[in-house]
Amino acid sequence: MKNRTNYFVSNKNVLTWLMALCMVCSAVTRVLFVGLEGADMWSQIVLPIAASLLFALIVLTAGKEQFYKTAIPVWMICIYYCFVFAAFPFSGYKTMIVSLYAIAMLFVAVLYTQITSGKVNAVWLLVFLLAFPAAVQLYLERKILLSRDYTLLLPDILMIGGCVLTMLAIRIHPAGQYHPTWGDRTDGRRIRTLSPMAQITMYFQWERNICSNLFEESFEISHVERYIRQKRKEGLKDFGLTHVLLAAYVRGLCKYPQLNRFISGQKVYSRGEDIQYCMVVKKEMTIDSPDTSIKVHLNRKDTAADVYEKLNAAVADVKRTQELDSSLDGLIGVLNLIPGVLLKFVVWLLKFLDYFGLLPKFLLELSPFHGSLFFTSMGSLGIPPIYHHLYDFGNLPVFGAFGCKRRALEVEEDGTVAQRKYLDVKFVLDERIVDGYYYAAFFKHYRAILRHPEILDLPPDELVQDID
Repeated sequence: MKNRTNYFVSNKNVLTWLMALCMVCSAVTRVLFVGLEGADMWSQIVLPIAASLLFALIVLTAGKEQFYKTAIPVWMICIYYCFVFAAFPFSGYKTMIVSLYAIAMLFVAVLYTQITSGKVNAVWLLVFLLAFPAAVQLYLERKILLSRDYTLLLPDILMIGGCVLTMLAIRIHPAGQYHPTWGDRTDGRRIRTLSPMAQITMYFQWERNICSNLFEESFEISHVERYIRQKRKEGLKDFGLTHVLLAAYVRGLCKYPQLNRFISGQKVYSRGEDIQYCMVVKKEMTIDSPDTSIKVHLNRKDTAADVYEKLNAAVADVKRTQELDSSLDGLIGVLNLIPGVLLKFVVWLLKFLDYFGLLPKFLLELSPFHGSLFFTSMGSLGIPPIYHHLYDFGNLPVFGAFGCKRRALEVEEDGTVAQRKYLDVKFVLDERIVDGYYYAAFFKHYRAILRHPEILDLPPDELVQDID
């Protein structure tokens, strides 16, 4: 993927808005002019109108990062032109001529897909590819042109003209940055260079809870407690264990980025620099107090202070409301209005869309089942940590919990007895994202960070990148 060329179209470009105008006018004139002639409704009206409007919508809303998706309406345009060509009254060899034209349209669609996805570096060819079907149509309809009756051809001229304007507006993304392509999801980049065994495993082990490993660790927290007291003196008054453990996890991902992966649709994806931390928030520590889930977006470059600010800001936002309402609660309220039988279908549909990476971005943002890590404090409840199961819905691969602090008496090398303070932490891990050796290396590094938490005050020295 390193040699792939990434193209984009900016919605600040004048040509982009001219394209949108052409596409809208193409749809309008097609209804006004072509529809009056009794044309086939689906092949000559609905199909090209849908292709025109979809092309404009993709360019305007996703042209910056997902321009390759314009291949979908281009395939629709090519199919439309196959219908147009097949409807033309040829004098002889019609089947052979139509078949050759269909092959040519297939070549246009495939080559357009390859170029816009960056696999073929020939962006200059796109104008000629899209102009080809229009040129053939104009040649076949030359009698109409000579009669100067342009009403039937105007919708197609506007549609292809809009496509050509877009091709002239194409620019290349700067090198060294990854941009989405086919197979990627809104919330992650697909890992394509896994070993064959790692890829096939997903189809035999497809339920997340069946593939969970349980991990328990105890951390000596003398250094951590001193660090917390120091940060509170510096003005971070609510700074606590959650902030340290979370900041240490984020810093660990700088060296071991593969823990920021997830499994979805039997494929492995990486979230890259976006670390999505989920947690439950209660308004008050009482049985009847309402609770909700929040999601905080962290970055591998974040320091402990950054984690503190982002997390506290997210908690303050939901606690500011009287009923502790979040956007998630609003969505759940709408779902609860749906009758039970129909709700089961809605949930199945959400799972189906999630499998293919088609869930809207706003739903992924609200969902506590989609994220990098769910971390919870059992210590605030006065109990030891628990092994909390992963969710089969969504793609959350790691669930961590820590309990109350505890003291332990230990015998030193010189025979004296020393009292130390420990924190027990338990993790439930999706074993499919990395192997056991990688998990072991990460948690050794995690322990080393907690021994010297002051390193969390500085940005990381190095960011190791996940594989392609």
